[in-house]
Amino acid sequence: MVKRLRERTGRHARPSVRGRRSRLLGVVSLTVAATLLAVPVGSAAADPKPSLQDLADQVEKMHTEIETLAEQYNGQREKLKTARKAADAAQKTLADSEADLAAKRAKAVALAQNAYITGGLGRALTFASSEDPEKFLDQAATTYALEQQQGEEVSQLLKAMDAAERARAGAKARIDEVEKLVSDIDAKRDKITKLVTKVESNLFRRALGEADRPGTRATRVNLPVPGDGKAAAAARWALTQQLKPYVWGAEGPSSYDCSGLVMAAYRQVGISLPHYTGSQWTSGRHIDRSELRPGDLVFFYSDLHHVGIYLGGGMMVHAPRTGDVVRIAAIEGRPYAGAVRIAD
Repeated sequence: MVKRLRERTGRHARPSVRGRRSRLLGVVSLTVAATLLAVPVGSAAADPKPSLQDLADQVEKMHTEIETLAEQYNGQREKLKTARKAADAAQKTLADSEADLAAKRAKAVALAQNAYITGGLGRALTFASSEDPEKFLDQAATTYALEQQQGEEVSQLLKAMDAAERARAGAKARIDEVEKLVSDIDAKRDKITKLVTKVESNLFRRALGEADRPGTRATRVNLPVPGDGKAAAAARWALTQQLKPYVWGAEGPSSYDCSGLVMAAYRQVGISLPHYTGSQWTSGRHIDRSELRPGDLVFFYSDLHHVGIYLGGGMMVHAPRTGDVVRIAAIEGRPYAGAVRIAD
């Protein structure tokens, strides 16, 4: 019985070679299909690694974004200074008005008390017994006029105080608004800076693996700057700051951003400039590129977010970007926007 069962089972269980091959192909097909379904579309072939040029372009683009945010930060910081000055002025106006109002109220109370004391029957008797009724009437009219004038002055002061209070509240609201903008820009800048660090690390790691020299280092250059005026002197001083690091929002003495270097250089020759490219753009006379002289400010990009100090011969000194240092560079090959002459 067992033998017959084994023979029957063996007869039905032994597959043909062709059957075994068909089932094997079926299993392989299912495995491949499952693998393809598990891998995201487009990942069947791994994306090629970005080239060094691609990585460099990414870094350059992000540095441009950082510089743009840096100047937006500087611009908002200037607005914050203005808002704080407005708040301080409104507070002073309010304090002065309160003191003036207190004095005028005291005077008004004194006039009212005098009018009460000398008014009514007393005033009638005084008029009747007066040796010079016309003079008495003149004095009474003067007292009345003073009372009216004092009341009007008090009314005007109350209006002035109300306006000062509204100005102070408005300035405070503006301060809160600008402080939030400054904070938001700072947060965006930090986020991009971290991303730049990551991409730069990848770039330099790749470059070191593919070349002996990943890039050129900045070196101090002793460049003679012609001219005796303040502009040339500012340019010469800026050259002494070579190799100091670029730092977001810095204005010296150990580090700078682009507009901070310009501000510090002109401060050395007694000229005050704001720490913001947008304001520096309007701080002097716009000149043609063919008129450039040492000390002129040269601006780049359509939003003017980068500035350097012209030295002559198509060269400038500037604080380029995060991770770099104050150095000499050519203005050629950059998105030139215009030039401004601050001084002769």
